[in-house]
Amino acid sequence: MSIYIFESNQSKQHHFKENLPGEQLCFFDEALTSPAQLEGVRGDVDILSPFVHSQIGKEIIEALPNLRLIATRSTGCDHIDLAAAKARDIVVCNVPTYGDSTVAEHAFALILSLSRNLHKAYMRTTAGNFSLEGLQGFDLKGKTIGVVGTGHIGLHVVRIAKGFGMKVLAYDLRPSSIAAEILDFTYTDLDTLLGSSKIVTLHTPLNPHTRHLIGDHNIRKFKRGAILINTARGELIDTEALLKGLDEGWLSGAGLDVLEGEDVFSEEKQLLSNPNVTAESLKTALRNLSLLRRPDMVITPHIGFDSVEAVERILDTTIENIIAYRNGKVQNVVNA
Repeated sequence: MSIYIFESNQSKQHHFKENLPGEQLCFFDEALTSPAQLEGVRGDVDILSPFVHSQIGKEIIEALPNLRLIATRSTGCDHIDLAAAKARDIVVCNVPTYGDSTVAEHAFALILSLSRNLHKAYMRTTAGNFSLEGLQGFDLKGKTIGVVGTGHIGLHVVRIAKGFGMKVLAYDLRPSSIAAEILDFTYTDLDTLLGSSKIVTLHTPLNPHTRHLIGDHNIRKFKRGAILINTARGELIDTEALLKGLDEGWLSGAGLDVLEGEDVFSEEKQLLSNPNVTAESLKTALRNLSLLRRPDMVITPHIGFDSVEAVERILDTTIENIIAYRNGKVQNVVNA
C-alpha cells in the first residue's frame, strides 16, 4: 500500500519504516492543507496519516480516488471531514488514549505556572531582578477546580487534583456516576461550575456543540479572579471573550496550550501565503498576538501531547491501525 505520512520528523519516519516493512512510505515534514501538495501522485495514495495541523477536507478527499484509510495520529478528528470520508467509504481511525497522563500533567504545569507566578519569576530573575514584589501565589490545596469533560484525560486531571487536596466539580454531557463515586467528585451544570471554581480546565472534543463553549455568553459567569486552562482545542474558547474576561477581572489569568486559529497563526512567515487565511482568521491571529503580550497568560505551542512516552504510543497505535486495516480487521474507527 502507498502510505502518505504528513507532519513527520526523522524519528517518526524511522519508527514507521521499522514497523511497516514492505509498504510504500512517503513522508512530508509539512501539514497537508491543499490537494496541490499531492499533484501528480493523487492516484497513488491508499492511506493518509495526518496530524492535527493538517486539514483533510472534502476537497482533498475527493481528489484522492484510491484513498481507503485516514489514520490520524490524534484523538480529536475535527481536522478531518468525517462525513465526506464516510460518503466515499473511507475508514477514519484515531488514537483514542495516548495522552491521558501526558496532557493532564501539562494542564497542571500551566496551573502551577499561574498559581505560583513561575513565568513572571523566571523572566524577572533572568534579568537579574530577585524582588518578590507581585509574585505571591496561592495554594491549590482546598481550592475548587472545575473539570469540563470527564473522558480519559479529564478523569486523570481529577486524580491529580485530588492528590493536591483540591475539591473537584465536573461537567459532562455523559456523566459517570461510578467515576464520581470512586474519585470523590461532583457533577454539576456548566454555569454552576464556572461560578464556583478557582480554576477551570477544558478537556472536551471540538464539535459544533462545543465550539466557543467559553464565550461572551458566559465569560461573566466565572468566579471573579478565576484561572482558565485549555489543553484541548483552541476553538473551545472565543478569544475575544477571553480578552474581555481578563480585562474585566473575571479571569486573573489563563494557561493555553492551544489557540483559536492556531493552524493559521502557528507560523508567522506562512500567514500571507496560507490558502486558508480569511479576514476573520487574521483578526483571530491579531487577538492571539494580544494574548502573547499579556503577563497574565502562559501560552505553550501545543506541546501537551509531546512526551517521549506519548509520542511512542501515538506511533504504535497508528501503525496498529494500519496493520489492522490491511488485515481486514479495522479498529479505533470514528466514522462507522
